Amino acid sequence: MSLTPMSTNTENTSRIEAAAPPFPDAIQTRIDSSEARVIKAVFPSITNHHNTLFGGEALAWMDETAFIAATRFCRKTLVTVSSDRIDFKKPIPAGTLAELIARVIHVGNTSLKVEVNIYVEDMYQDRREHAIRGVFTFVAVDEQRNPTKVWTYG
Repeated sequence: MSLTPMSTNTENTSRIEAAAPPFPDAIQTRIDSSEARVIKAVFPSITNHHNTLFGGEALAWMDETAFIAATRFCRKTLVTVSSDRIDFKKPIPAGTLAELIARVIHVGNTSLKVEVNIYVEDMYQDRREHAIRGVFTFVAVDEQRNPTKVWTYG
């Protein structure tokens, strides 16, 4: 697998901003401060028979990172209710690093959506490439597990 030289702009924010309507300032500030970044080493013990990251492991990492961003955004009890179209664009081989970046992209009444992107990085060179993208939906719940407001304005 060949990776492209590392870019200084790894956040892909222009696409996120273009895809989502502008948020009120209070929500945008909260979104910006709740972004989650996790870096994982891809060891042979978590790879498949092709010596690349097992897809189920990638999904678990993505759900966890999305959960962290969602929780940092609203500070409420959340449950994952769906994952939307997970695009596996590039394999992630053993012996590389994977950076997961999760960001809230939609805030509803009781739910929110978080986009997660995984970038694969060569361990020994400044090269990285976008590998996986997905969107996870969470619902805020109260003590009885009933949906509750995810965000109170003002």
